[in-house]
Amino acid sequence: MKDDAKYEETIAQAKQQIEILLNDNSVPRNVKTALEEARKALSQTSGSYSVRASGATYKIDEVSNDINLPPYARTVVWNILSLLESIKD
Repeated sequence: MKDDAKYEETIAQAKQQIEILLNDNSVPRNVKTALEEARKALSQTSGSYSVRASGATYKIDEVSNDINLPPYARTVVWNILSLLESIKD
């Protein structure tokens, strides 16, 4: 039960960082699409935290090395991935 609150906080942080990138005009459209899908995966109420996090991780990981991604945005993407990887049920 204690972990649930921690995981909710971690997911909220990840979604907040995703939101920042979605509102950034320098982030490529294909990356924004993947981030949007990841946000939807995190927002689901069904499934365990680790399933939701791994689904989001998969989507984001696909675009984390996109050549058109600005360097600072890549750092934010890596931070999001790091947050999501900390979620284990």
